[in-house]
Amino acid sequence: MASEPVARAVAEEVARWGAMRQTGVSLRYMMEFGARPTERTLLLAAQFLHKELPIRIARRALDLESLPFGLSSKPAILKVRDWYVDSFRDIRSFPEVRSKEDELAFTQMIKMIRVRHTNVVPTIALGVQQLKKDLGGSKAFPPGIDEIHQFLDRFYMSRIGIRMLIGQHVALHDPDPEPGVIGLINTKMSPMTVARIASEDARAICMREYGSAPDVDIYGDPDFTFPYVTPHLHLMIFELVKNSLRAVQERYMKSDKHAPPVRIIVADGAEDVTIKISDEGGGIPRSGLSRIFTYLYSTAENPPDLDEHNEGVTMAGYGYGIPISRLYARYFGGDLQIISMEGYGTDAYLHLSRLGDSEEPLP
Repeated sequence: MASEPVARAVAEEVARWGAMRQTGVSLRYMMEFGARPTERTLLLAAQFLHKELPIRIARRALDLESLPFGLSSKPAILKVRDWYVDSFRDIRSFPEVRSKEDELAFTQMIKMIRVRHTNVVPTIALGVQQLKKDLGGSKAFPPGIDEIHQFLDRFYMSRIGIRMLIGQHVALHDPDPEPGVIGLINTKMSPMTVARIASEDARAICMREYGSAPDVDIYGDPDFTFPYVTPHLHLMIFELVKNSLRAVQERYMKSDKHAPPVRIIVADGAEDVTIKISDEGGGIPRSGLSRIFTYLYSTAENPPDLDEHNEGVTMAGYGYGIPISRLYARYFGGDLQIISMEGYGTDAYLHLSRLGDSEEPLP
């Protein structure tokens, strides 16, 4: 436990760094910079991160201290804030990166920071769930609750950016990368392959929860590839297919009719790559459509409690799968749209921008 003067000094330094301006990095720069990593380029990248990460992490720590409706004082939120302050302190106490040995040690440290922050999203979701109970459920939300949605959108988008910067730097140390892979960016990613793997993962969860799972049919050109970050696409498709499987399963589990498959269509357009995920799970009422992108809405009857011993994936939980998926799509200039036909089913359109041409700084 830090003494009060030490804690005050850290708080002052967090405030000072949080007021600094962050530097955006474009995807094209990441790809060109990482195409042939050398000792010198890795050293330059580490020096940049040594200055950039404390700014981004400090901003998030400050945000967590000034949330409305008492959210900042929830135990789960305090835990996340402590993770950010610890990470800030780790980076700031690391000496200047001047040699290959320094760079390797720095890389190991930020790798551990990435691990520390693995459960940020479900832990914040737990804090939001605690607030929701305090406010008497979603039907009793006071005016101004939108401020929490806006904060979480900003916070999670920044988190994606921090994890992208750290993950890209760490991945460039892979001594034997796959052909066409630059750090986290796969220049020849097959969306059909990612859709198949993500669907199999989602079906396994459904099977575990219900004892059976609808089929998933995938349509598209199996030879089509484009540059993208594979884990990002996997997360988005996994979340959307998981929702569709649950809707279909729950609609048909007591019916004599065979559950219809979830359909995935991959389309290669001139501007975007679009992936459509369609189900016949009964759809979402029109009154509920506007809420599916907020963080205080979940279609689950009883969201799970999260503690240190229960961090597995469930079929439905806190209601952050869809809004987080939209942020991942928007991070690279894409988007996610949901169109529902109540009484029939739901179509999710995942619009993905082609990576590699953009010189716009990423969030």
